[in-house]
Amino acid sequence: MSMLTDFREKSFLDKISILNEVATAKDPEELDGLLELFQNPLEDTSVDYMVVTALNGVLSADEQKAVELLGKEQGKLRTLCIRVCGEFQFKSAVPVLLEMAGDNADPDFLFEVLTSLSKIGGPDSLELFRSNINNDDDLIVVMAIEMLGELKDEQSIPALKEFVDRNNEDDRYEVCDLTTWKAVECLSAIGTDEALDFIVANLHHRNPTVRRVVTDSLTILGAKGIPYLTKVISPESEKDDMILAANVLGFIGDKEGLDVLMDAIEKQYSTDSSVKYAIYEAIGRIGTMKAVISLFDGLEDDDELITVAVMTGLDNLVNPGVTKKLVDIVGQGGSKAGKILRAIVTAQAVNIFQGLYSEGKIGRFLMNAVVASKDSEVHEVFRAKLSEIGGEEAEADISRLPEAVKVGGKRALAADDSKSMLALYRSILTNAGYEPTVAENGQEAYSHIQLNEEFDVIITDMNMPVMDGMEFVAKLRQTDGYADIPVIMVTTESEYSQQELARKTGVNDFITKPFTADQLKAKIAEYVS
Repeated sequence: MSMLTDFREKSFLDKISILNEVATAKDPEELDGLLELFQNPLEDTSVDYMVVTALNGVLSADEQKAVELLGKEQGKLRTLCIRVCGEFQFKSAVPVLLEMAGDNADPDFLFEVLTSLSKIGGPDSLELFRSNINNDDDLIVVMAIEMLGELKDEQSIPALKEFVDRNNEDDRYEVCDLTTWKAVECLSAIGTDEALDFIVANLHHRNPTVRRVVTDSLTILGAKGIPYLTKVISPESEKDDMILAANVLGFIGDKEGLDVLMDAIEKQYSTDSSVKYAIYEAIGRIGTMKAVISLFDGLEDDDELITVAVMTGLDNLVNPGVTKKLVDIVGQGGSKAGKILRAIVTAQAVNIFQGLYSEGKIGRFLMNAVVASKDSEVHEVFRAKLSEIGGEEAEADISRLPEAVKVGGKRALAADDSKSMLALYRSILTNAGYEPTVAENGQEAYSHIQLNEEFDVIITDMNMPVMDGMEFVAKLRQTDGYADIPVIMVTTESEYSQQELARKTGVNDFITKPFTADQLKAKIAEYVS
């Protein structure tokens, strides 16, 4: 006897119990009873939901019946069968689904069919997805693009490139379409020379979100993308393209990319400080002993930010040879030695600090630089390292560090994906009397806003992974209480259109890399009294 006999006369608890048992047992003998309950519901939300659950369970164990119902039913039962066939990857349903997609122009129905086919997978549905890449419904287009990437359809490359190019036009570049986002990811998944050359050519797409998606896609692609990025690290490339390509090579972290970056330094592909900084930062991120030679070359540069980037990179590569080299350089004295000691403190390079601490006068000068810092976080970091070193001298130096540094009561938030930039911001802001809060991307910065933290000024980079500066500022301005906080965007951009777009999102002003500490302080002072 069926468990569903006289079901409508049962109590509520009995109905739920029976349907649970039917869903677990997946007995095909209960299918007719479930279909009757599904087509003629009891109008009890909980019971009717359990009927659907039980029907899904029974059909999941009977592919033939699910496909049979799929082909002859209409309305909500057909939709349920479409979903069951997709969820349980019934391959025999593919011909039926393809026929249904061709016979029905309703976008909601077509989306259900495409979703089911995407879950089943396989090349049989390729032509259907390809034919819907220019559908009037954006959700269908996105679904089609995602599947073309999964199926690595090279024939779709021209159409995908059109999405990205279209989003670069004067009347479209301000907003990144979801279809453009997916087109970039799809091209990366297809991974042919044509596709990857095109993606790299759009490293500096006019829309910042597209740039971020390109960067993220190439980073995920990893070593396979290095030959294409290498073409951009050249004397003929635009400054902004080289910076972004160097950043991606650093994120990828592959030794092959290190060779490209070291070659760029050795052959002096660019004399621009921003480009050199990006390359040294990337070399430090890759962090192999082979990188040490190039990093030491960076100490010849007068740019303080490059020195901080070098110290950040070297701190992960410290060995007796590195320590000896630094002792030799700093031991020569002069402005270069002072710059290096300050950079060690700014970068919180505790491993380098430990290596130099016992080097007589050098250790004393370095300790004086730590004490001179106005950043309480710097004091805490080096206090912990001194405790680890131990000994009477270390104990005496710990006593020289104040427990807390008084600041002017003002707070600043700085967002940048570069650790050395964040370290420099901390140094500049504390010296200017601000309590700094730093974040490695826009999303992390916005998390402080969600906690209702108050800031007198916000400084943000334009190009960052996860969430770029434009998106961060746009969300900031849409949040109650943050409409009037001054925002300064740090950029290497050369296109006027990018600044105009940033102003529209709510950026008050800009400062261009490279800049000095005094220039940033002066810019902040224009907005904060």
